[in-house]
Amino acid sequence: MTHYGRFFLAATAVFGLGIAAGLLTPPDVARSQVASLGGLAQQLTSLPPLGLFVYILFRNASVLFFSFILSPFLLLTPLLALGFNGWLIGAVGIALAQSKSVAYVLAGTLPHAIFEIPAFIIAEAAALSFGLSVLVALFRKERRPALSASLSTSLKYLAAGLVLLVPAAAVEALITPRVLAYFGG
Repeated sequence: MTHYGRFFLAATAVFGLGIAAGLLTPPDVARSQVASLGGLAQQLTSLPPLGLFVYILFRNASVLFFSFILSPFLLLTPLLALGFNGWLIGAVGIALAQSKSVAYVLAGTLPHAIFEIPAFIIAEAAALSFGLSVLVALFRKERRPALSASLSTSLKYLAAGLVLLVPAAAVEALITPRVLAYFGG
């Protein structure tokens, strides 16, 4: 397995654990999270499709970018982002499945998640790789020359994740609202 492959698996595992924690969240906590997101969703649905696309793309890209930049601080930002976003998917998904249906949750998630989840995991794995390289270089002088190569490789994976956010945002802004309307959303 490649060096980056290990970080990809680690990012996937943290994200998966977040989803599992979300699915195990007490129903009242999950419903309160859905209620708090409902107000934001109402505001966002009033945007024209292009505005919604720009908002989603900018929000998601900024999360990945700041997670990457802050990753050398004990890897906390990428780990928290992976765990929290996984938890949010699980908690909101279970609450919506109970109040609407599983088909509604899948229809509202899968079309854009096909792009967005891989983008998120790829970019957060890059953040983990880069952050760990910086931390190791701080304590081991012989590893400092490898930092430049690590940054270069990590930036390529970050860029790949950012590129995948474009179709994810397009699908989420243009297609997901129509699919949800079909399912009664």
